[in-house]
Amino acid sequence: MSAPARPHVLVVDDDTDLLRLLSLRLEAAGYRVSAAESGEEALGRVSVDRPDLVITDLRMGGMDGMALYDALREENPSLPVIILTAHGSIPDAVEATRRGVFGFLTKPFEGRALLEEVGRALSLSGASVSASADSSWRSGIVTRSPRMEELLLRARLAADGTASVLLCGESGTGKELVARAIHAASPRRNRPFVAVNCGAIPEPLLESELFGHARGAFTGAIRDHEGLVRSAAGGTLFLDEIGDMPRALQVKLLRVLQEREVRPVGGARSFPVDVRVIAATHQDLEKAIASGRFREDLYYRINVIQLDIPPLAERREDIPLLAQHFLSEFRGQGPKKVTGFSPEALELLVAAPWPGNVRQLANVVEQAYTLTTSRVIPASLVREALRAEAEEILPLAEAKRRFELDYLVRVLRMAGGNVTRAARMAGRNRTDFYKLLHRHQLDPGLFKKQRTA
Repeated sequence: MSAPARPHVLVVDDDTDLLRLLSLRLEAAGYRVSAAESGEEALGRVSVDRPDLVITDLRMGGMDGMALYDALREENPSLPVIILTAHGSIPDAVEATRRGVFGFLTKPFEGRALLEEVGRALSLSGASVSASADSSWRSGIVTRSPRMEELLLRARLAADGTASVLLCGESGTGKELVARAIHAASPRRNRPFVAVNCGAIPEPLLESELFGHARGAFTGAIRDHEGLVRSAAGGTLFLDEIGDMPRALQVKLLRVLQEREVRPVGGARSFPVDVRVIAATHQDLEKAIASGRFREDLYYRINVIQLDIPPLAERREDIPLLAQHFLSEFRGQGPKKVTGFSPEALELLVAAPWPGNVRQLANVVEQAYTLTTSRVIPASLVREALRAEAEEILPLAEAKRRFELDYLVRVLRMAGGNVTRAARMAGRNRTDFYKLLHRHQLDPGLFKKQRTA
């Protein structure tokens, strides 16, 4: 039995950027979309391929939205039309509604409001709306950025398959949110989503946490532990900061992905596992492969589909939307009735560099909300919060890397570049110590020269 046809939406706007954004948003929600850059072109498309709904801008060169609506109504009075405008006013809305236009939305509008209006129009027109038109899978992601919409469209397509996905992007861009969205849109949505930060778990514990251990495998292993891989059975395993995974564990992970089974530490037998892997990293894994820190075979196993998440500085149109979203969240947690930001405060937010991306923006909004005594957050509090955030708060994995590098440099200096002595001072054997030096690309010989100079 063939699947029901997807509802067909025709979008009309002479602003090509907005036209593309609307198309991406609707396609990601499961609709079939056609686009036209003028009312005249839209009439031609309707005559060839009748849509179930038309969404048109009101103000366009040549035939405007109301003229297009009048022409469409002559040919097909039952075809629903939604009018969009950046010049919204009560008289426009009243006139459009009086003449039979189904809906009237003022730009800028939230994607959720648009999809709700589209859903209502299609349900009244009798068009079958498929389950794929449900946008709840991406409800945690707030955006109006064309780049993000394009990424989410690809994520939605990837969700239906079983291929491994690699999410690349700076810290704080929302990689875990995208991973959760892919899981929520996938056939595995009713099974576990298990997130593991490979850089936050100490190396000696990571193998046991991931793959489990048998009772008595090591001191303190008083019972069997199934591990996070097996706990994600039937669902999705999210491996955050996979670039920080030690090479020894990379081998074992590769074996799990190839053989679809896992053997706990100290265990006598393997267990079958069915998990979909989504990995994420802020590192350049190809450089990590070249330096020997990451296995090439594992890279190609996890990187079947790659999604690159843009930093906040490259999607500045999202900043006011995200700031208001975070403000609404904080407002719901306390008694303050803060309604928004002053125009000057929004200008500061939009112009800021945002090295910490969306996570940093949330922190700035929270601090400004906490300290404000007025209904509108002033520019002075935003400026103060930005200044505080400029004192960089590093992700845990990066902080650990910098501490380890500084520690090794200090030990090598004290040992005069003598690796045996340095390893003894650090409480590590020579082999492990050499691995640490290799990971940080440190040459002990340089420290010998420093001592004799």
